[in-house]
Amino acid sequence: MVFSSPVFLFLFLTAVYILYRIIPTIKAKNALLLIFSIAFYTYGEPKAVVLMLISICMNYIFGLGMKSENKARKAILAISVAANLIMLGIFKYAGFGAEMLNKLPFVSVTVPKIALPIGISFYTFQAMSYVIDAYKDPKYIQKSPFKLALYITLFPQLIAGPIVKYYDIAEQIDHRESTPEMTAKGIRRFILGLSKKLLIANTMAAAADYVYALDSSQLSASLAWLGAVSYLFQIYFDFSGYSDMAIGLGAMFGFRFKENFNYPYISQSMQEFWRRWHISVSTWFKEYLYIPLGGNRKGKVRTALNKLAVFFCTGLWHGASLNFIVWGLLNGGFMMLESYKLINTEKMPKILRHRYAMAVTLLAFVFFRADTLTDAVRFIGHMFVPSGGGAEKAMFLAQLTPAYLVMLVLAVVFSTPVIRNVESRLAGKKSEAVGQLFGYAVSMVLFAVCILTLSSSSYNPFIYFRF
Repeated sequence: MVFSSPVFLFLFLTAVYILYRIIPTIKAKNALLLIFSIAFYTYGEPKAVVLMLISICMNYIFGLGMKSENKARKAILAISVAANLIMLGIFKYAGFGAEMLNKLPFVSVTVPKIALPIGISFYTFQAMSYVIDAYKDPKYIQKSPFKLALYITLFPQLIAGPIVKYYDIAEQIDHRESTPEMTAKGIRRFILGLSKKLLIANTMAAAADYVYALDSSQLSASLAWLGAVSYLFQIYFDFSGYSDMAIGLGAMFGFRFKENFNYPYISQSMQEFWRRWHISVSTWFKEYLYIPLGGNRKGKVRTALNKLAVFFCTGLWHGASLNFIVWGLLNGGFMMLESYKLINTEKMPKILRHRYAMAVTLLAFVFFRADTLTDAVRFIGHMFVPSGGGAEKAMFLAQLTPAYLVMLVLAVVFSTPVIRNVESRLAGKKSEAVGQLFGYAVSMVLFAVCILTLSSSSYNPFIYFRF
């Protein structure tokens, strides 16, 4: 079940929200959300729900072992991290590992065919966050297995994040308020995310999918650039749209999730990009991997190795593929070059800093999107080698439909804080009531357009569902 499906919008969400408003106590509200969250996951992954419940029970027991008087708590923490990573490794990386072993001489390993459970990367990291936070401060030990289950399974962020660290939400499980103002903002935020996905991301996806599906002999420089730029905007509006929807849904039920994106495409360095892109996963790796490895406190060489380790893991977390590893190492490598001033963005003109950051981001995403490393290298080669004749030109122009061009312009505009800045200025000149009324009107129009689009489109899942 995806947030942009009619089943979710008109059945699931409507039912859970009405019941949530009727139920008076926070304890009963939590029980309702837990039941619906498990039902939400079961709808899409009926077999994998058992694995998720095992993860919850396992980490609940590990958490109880984090009491300050327990001398074995450090060993229990190590076992918990190992157990979570083994579970993730079996279901996500076993096939990839076997394929890599088979490339070695005199090695022949049967490649297991294991279906990847939806959301396993996200809920595993949240479960690990709980145990680690409980180890750091025993006040976070959750005595109720049901409350821990709610934290891990909460449907707004269960499938594709944002990854919510336990200490950020622990207090909200027992004490939260869902005011009419918060609910209204949540609904508007949800509609914004839905619009990003259905109107912009899906339009960009059609062009990107078309180009990346072409045979190498059919690919011209113009088509390659079209595909790369389309995917650049597709992945941003697809994933930031999902994050907006998750944050909006959380607000509707009284939860305050942290922001996951902050206009990453205005960045002027790769270090800035990663402060703005997928903030929840980058901060997770920073707090639970980079800092424990020593961060930047143990000399330049160790710091460089720590950064490469983090981005190797970041790439691998996204998927069991060499492409994702290369994507992660490219990002980490450029960040390392910047930190040692081998690429000194401070000495570049402002416009060149932005172009540099976007060029690295765009080219790195080719590895993220392509099926194999060979495909990615060939694709980038086509981008920089003039090629193509009349047939390729016609194929290129055929993709530049009015709908695509309109959405491309909107993608560029909404990748920047221009609209947000305009709204802030107008808010100071008009009454708050007028501003809110205008905002609600825009949201209703967008929702109507989304429903019309949804009724005429085929199933199109979010990119991060496969991670």
